[in-house]
Amino acid sequence: MTSSIGEIIHNGILFDMKNWSNESPDVNHLPGTVSQLFNLLDERQIDYLLVGGVALLSYIEGRNTQDIDFILARNDLEAIPEISILEENRDFVRGSFDTLQIDLLLTTNTLFKLVRDRYTAQRQFGNQVVSCATVEGLLLLKFFALPSLYRQGQFNKVTIYENDITQLLLNYSVDLSELFKVLANHVISTDLQELQNTATDIQTRIQRLYAQRSKFEATEPLDNQ
Repeated sequence: MTSSIGEIIHNGILFDMKNWSNESPDVNHLPGTVSQLFNLLDERQIDYLLVGGVALLSYIEGRNTQDIDFILARNDLEAIPEISILEENRDFVRGSFDTLQIDLLLTTNTLFKLVRDRYTAQRQFGNQVVSCATVEGLLLLKFFALPSLYRQGQFNKVTIYENDITQLLLNYSVDLSELFKVLANHVISTDLQELQNTATDIQTRIQRLYAQRSKFEATEPLDNQ
């Protein structure tokens, strides 16, 4: 079973070497902060969708994350004044709830709205069931983000996102041609072609992994006697 969201964030911060110093970060309060946030979302009937690293961890292992990502409408954000806005643009808000970082994708972006409305599943984190993006929804968001990350030269994030895509495709059967039909309505044609090239590279990498496994299985050494 996937860990609770509070535990995921707690561990993400605690085990990040960048946070290791003479004074370790105070993370013991985070599970309570996370519970308080989700209680507010439920009490105020906020139509949110969990995405990002936490959502990804309900499908694959090994992802480290220190914040919570949602898709929601701007008017729903206004119903949660407890979230302090740190930066924002038309489609994105970065805020904080107590010491918890929150990244919000706004439904003013038509793809984000589509993912929130159509690519949703109920996923369990600890004892909590949360509205969470499906594998297909996460893949749409990852692919959609890549062209901007490349243009900005954010290659560390590019590497993380492409690895996320690889992990999802390794573990789940997805019809990428259908996803690219969706993306075609939300990205320019040249970006779409490059994303298809990226997908081909990732699928080739996956095929190589399986081929290597077969080779190593065929040459497995005998146990020492």
